[in-house]
Amino acid sequence: MQTIKMQKAVKNDEWLNNEETPDPKVLPVLPGYHVLVRPVSIRNQTKGGIMLPDSVREDISYLTTVGKVLSIGDLAYKDKDKFPNGNWCEVGDYVSYGKHEGQKFIYKGLKLLLLFDDQIMMKVENPKDLDTTYNLSN
Repeated sequence: MQTIKMQKAVKNDEWLNNEETPDPKVLPVLPGYHVLVRPVSIRNQTKGGIMLPDSVREDISYLTTVGKVLSIGDLAYKDKDKFPNGNWCEVGDYVSYGKHEGQKFIYKGLKLLLLFDDQIMMKVENPKDLDTTYNLSN
């Protein structure tokens, strides 16, 4: 068996874009059960406005991987046995996904992530509302 070296693998929490960069107007066509996600950063200050140090921001990004759904494949969420309540997310929703999930690629200069429909863990109203610093104080 051959071992693959993963020395240059990029973690999902490091796969982020500049927030000012707009979403592409034309997106790739997704066949099958895929969900196209644009990873977003969580927060750089507390709710009270205090800037978080780099070490805390790194811990937050390590604990949380969130992105905006840009596109959903034609077969995603169509399996009625697997998704009896319908879609877990829609285009424009912010979703959380596993730290090591998905296929990373760059499209039109934007870092994107291709996930399967069942790799979405939860939908969030606003990614800035997630407070993962709770786990850091325990």
